[in-house]
Amino acid sequence: MRISMAGNQNSLATAELMAIMQQAALEAGRQIMHFYAAGCVVTFKPDASPVSEADHAAEAVILKYLHGFLPDIAVIAEEEMAACSAMKQIGSRFFLVDALDGTREFVQRNGDFTVNIALIEQGVPVAGVVYAPVRKHLYCGSAAGAWQYVADQAQSLVLQHGQPLQVRAGGKEKIAVASRSHNTPETEAYLREQAITSCISVGSSLKFCLLAAGKADIYPRFSRTMEWDTAAGDAVLRAAGGKTLTLDNALLTYGKRSPRPGDDFANPHFIAYGG
Repeated sequence: MRISMAGNQNSLATAELMAIMQQAALEAGRQIMHFYAAGCVVTFKPDASPVSEADHAAEAVILKYLHGFLPDIAVIAEEEMAACSAMKQIGSRFFLVDALDGTREFVQRNGDFTVNIALIEQGVPVAGVVYAPVRKHLYCGSAAGAWQYVADQAQSLVLQHGQPLQVRAGGKEKIAVASRSHNTPETEAYLREQAITSCISVGSSLKFCLLAAGKADIYPRFSRTMEWDTAAGDAVLRAAGGKTLTLDNALLTYGKRSPRPGDDFANPHFIAYGG
């Protein structure tokens, strides 16, 4: 099956597309768990961030799915971008992929890593899938709403126990989520200024998913992220009623290009909100 873009001016965030993204994420998760159990080679990029065999294997799975079903849509994937010296062209619709978000967590074996796939239209994340292979939780967001599923024990393409996600109304006592591996003094200062004393530390795009599930209220990020790190989780959060704003209170957009090497698809600092 291949989905054609010809003549389609409507959003691609259909049930068929979501099914493809779900299948790609689950299959990538199975690849990751193979290496999680057996071990794999880990190397380091020029920016000192780790990359493993699992990153590459999972990304190859996702690229096969997306190129096979939607050959006309550009895919911006983290490891492919790291290996490419030329500027990749994108249209008004493209995918952002981080096949193993939280490689540090993967290496440390704490389970806080995810598979991220998002569809961007006109700078907006309109559909996203986040899969946490160790937890077997799959989070999905689109115009149809936000849902959480539990994969079966074999991590096959069967999903069970779907439940809708909705951000919670802001209460008097706010709960923050922050990066497990990339926390900063600026984050700590912000939490003090906002009188937020309760903070959950968790890795990868799971921070967005906790907001979407109503388990936390705010996620301030004052360290570097790339669009493939945030797009899928941001899509789930927006579908659940939340939002992600830059520090000047504008919605975070996607498809950002830069004349500076290495800064294409880089995010500014942001704050993600639940209710």
